[in-house]
Order: sequence, then C-alpha cells, then structure tokens
Amino acid sequence: MVPEEREVLESALGHHFRNPDWLERALTHRSHREGQAASGLFDNERLEFLGDRVLGLVVSEYLLRAFPDWDAGKLSKSNARLVSTSSLETVARQIGLGQHLRLGRGEEKTGGREKRNLLADVFEAVIAAIYLDGGLDAASRFIHAALLENAAGDHLGAAGQGDYKSALQEWMQQRGRGLADYRVVRESGPDHQKIFSIEIWIDKRRIAGGEGSSKKEAEQRAARAALEILENEVSDSAATERDPTAIK
Repeated sequence: MVPEEREVLESALGHHFRNPDWLERALTHRSHREGQAASGLFDNERLEFLGDRVLGLVVSEYLLRAFPDWDAGKLSKSNARLVSTSSLETVARQIGLGQHLRLGRGEEKTGGREKRNLLADVFEAVIAAIYLDGGLDAASRFIHAALLENAAGDHLGAAGQGDYKSALQEWMQQRGRGLADYRVVRESGPDHQKIFSIEIWIDKRRIAGGEGSSKKEAEQRAARAALEILENEVSDSAATERDPTAIK
C-alpha cells in the first residue's frame, strides 16, 4: 500500500499506525499469498481470530454499562446482532475496506471485494491490527466510532424488542394467517453503498416497506413497520366493536 492510500484509510479508521505492517497484514486475504510464499507477507486469518475476541469484549462491556436494566438474554441478543456478519459487513462497506483489500487473482475475479463474509472478516482483522499497534484503548475507540456510535441504533432497537421478522411471523401464526412475503422492489446506489428497498405483502396486500444497507436490515425495518400497522388495525377494530360510532 502506497503512503497516500494508507493515509486515506487511516483517516477513515481514525488511527495512525506506528507499525503499518499490521494494517497491511489485516488487509491481506489468504488468496493473495497463493504462489507467493517467498514474499514474507502474512494473511489476515490470525488477526481475524484476535479481532473477534477484542470486538466481543468491547461490545459486551458497552452493553453492560449502557443498559443496566437489561437481563442476560437481552444483552446476549443485542451482542449477537451487533457483531453479526451483516452488521460488520455494513460497517466495512461504510469505511470502504473492500477497495483496500489485497486479493488473489481468482478471488478478485469472483467479486471478493463485495463478499459479505470477506468484508466482515477484514473488519475484525483491522480491529486486531489497531489493538496490536495502539492497545485496547485505540481498538475500543475505533469500535465505538465505527460500530457502536454509527450503526448501533437500529441493531440495539431491534435487540431490545426482539427479532421483528420472527415477531411478525409469530403474530401471524397466532391469528391463523399465512407467511409474509418479502419482496425486493429496488436496489440503488453504488456496489459498496447499496440501498435495498423491501415490501411486505400479506394475503395479496402490501402492508409496509423498509430500506437498509442490506436485505436483512431492510426486511427487519419492513417487519417492524408491518407489525405496527397490523397491531393498530386490530386495536381500531376492537374499538369499533365496543363502540360502533367510533371513528377509525
């Protein structure tokens, strides 16, 4: 990586590396080393292992302090959402990590820079690189800025109240209704910052829609909106039965 490129990435990460080799290693996928054993470069798999542990520690401590009334179940559910592949992929795209990856020719040809698992892995590797270069405080600052302050809102909201897709399906089953149909109606934006628009149809009726940087996120938002609409309809119906003159 040339110094100018590294400076741009360091600015996005909010960390200046004293030892740039850690960053180089974090960005190097194992496919890049195929046939290059003599290059002296290491891939990022071991850093990914460490980064996963550092991420888990920082996120767990954050949740424990931020939500003192949550029980272990809610804490675990929220932690799982925040460190999920979907969540980490979203943040990696926002930072632009994909464009800095060092990939082998085969991985490059198959769109490795856009692969969800690969992006989530490199995010964890970068966490480890920052930790090894600057310590736990530096890694914690990065995680807070990149994940907890930037992307946590929706994930935490969902975590505190459950999985909206599951909640919607449970609501439907309790009333003897069929499956909700999630339809992708639009994809917009560049590949590294795509926005997905999802609609939920039930019994041939469009109930609600939602948008997100991943299909899963858009589905959760649409499910949340659908639940609110359906529950309001039930409440209005119950009110009308009690008082036929009530205005809906």
